[in-house]
Amino acid sequence: MTFSHPAFKGLIGVARADITPPVGIYARNWGAATHETAEGIHRPLTLAVLTLQGTEGEPPLVLAAADLGWWRSRDDEEFVRSGVLEALALDPSRFIFSLSHTHAGPSLCREDAGKPGGDLVPPYVERLRATIIETAQAALSNRQPALLEWTYGTCSLAQPRDLTEPGNPARTVCGFDPSATPDTTLLVGRVTSDEGRTLATLVNYACHPTTLAFENRLISPDYVGALREVVEAETDAAPCLFLQGASGELAPRRQYVGDPEVTDRHGRAIGHAAVSALQTMEKPGQGLQYNGVVESGAPLAMWTPVAANTTSVLRAREIRVELPLKPMPAVKEIEDELAATADVFMAERLRRKRLVRRNVGDGTTMPMSVWVWQVGGAIFAAVPAEAYSQLQVQLRESSPDSAVCVMNVANGWFGYLPPAGLYDRDLYAVWQTPFDRGSLERMIDGCDAAIAQMICTPAEEQNP
Repeated sequence: MTFSHPAFKGLIGVARADITPPVGIYARNWGAATHETAEGIHRPLTLAVLTLQGTEGEPPLVLAAADLGWWRSRDDEEFVRSGVLEALALDPSRFIFSLSHTHAGPSLCREDAGKPGGDLVPPYVERLRATIIETAQAALSNRQPALLEWTYGTCSLAQPRDLTEPGNPARTVCGFDPSATPDTTLLVGRVTSDEGRTLATLVNYACHPTTLAFENRLISPDYVGALREVVEAETDAAPCLFLQGASGELAPRRQYVGDPEVTDRHGRAIGHAAVSALQTMEKPGQGLQYNGVVESGAPLAMWTPVAANTTSVLRAREIRVELPLKPMPAVKEIEDELAATADVFMAERLRRKRLVRRNVGDGTTMPMSVWVWQVGGAIFAAVPAEAYSQLQVQLRESSPDSAVCVMNVANGWFGYLPPAGLYDRDLYAVWQTPFDRGSLERMIDGCDAAIAQMICTPAEEQNP
């Protein structure tokens, strides 16, 4: 009897780059904001790329993680991703671009070019595409034999944020709900060289980076910057990749502030939790094996270090899950309503609604792509939406022997995926999303089926 998630052993490359936009770029991410452009930099924005190959001749899996918000336009996301796929000659299933979902980043929508600071957006998006390509090529060029191992931990920063408004039970507001129980699971991956040196750390955690909000005028990775600083200080400056989890209803207790110190405290909380989880891991390449009983008053179960199971298996699939769309007005109707409103908050909502309608098309359903990878004993599931944490909870329950890394806002963004039971409530995530009741449950079923098929690994591909 052994204890460890089978580690991935193969060729792993890592590289990173600075993607901080220029001061003055259009960065109005909040309806309540009274400013249009970024007036300074809190912390730099970072892009990190991890490449994975089982053997030298195998096409790589490429995972890119960036301190960015979300894609308002499907065209912009496809412009970036298609350029990367072409430059690296990658099958679409083998590239995941995960955004941290900071709400203090620049616009990624080239249609904002006419707004204050909007002239800086198109060249920024173009440079972002070029930087991903350059960074991925750098990671591939420095790849080396390495090991990717995982462990679970916990962090209490993330809390439910669907609060029944005190004194108004008919309304749900977006903020800390102390009566609900969150998913506080933290997943940490460690990449080490054959010599045992840490090459990279992966931190997967579900929590909206909404600490800095409408009063903030600085470009910021939100809590991810301080998180990365803490982890890298303990891992000899090895790049730390943050992967946003299924955080549809999860956020810090205290948020919507303009004080960068608050978000830095949040980042340090997750960072120290990640370091704590790393400290519980055995030495690289080791697991634990049950080694009998020592009688000592109590019968003592003895677990001793042994070589961990490793595998070079890499698999990648892009699946499509057909999701029902809510009845929605056509783009022209939304534009007429936008032209008639003088309310700045409603205008911002209508602009977002128009982009969403353009993104999902005119049908009654939308086939949403989802990327599912097997990386040794780990499973990655990347969705271009803001799924509630039920997605990661159920996928982990279905695959208890795997480390399961679920990513929101990956390879696109189309809106929220709340549970069916919430559709009767006056709730932001419900009236924002274009997806109808039952969409999250369909997503869970689709991912579960794909994962179950994927992890049926032939015994001859396993290396004890």
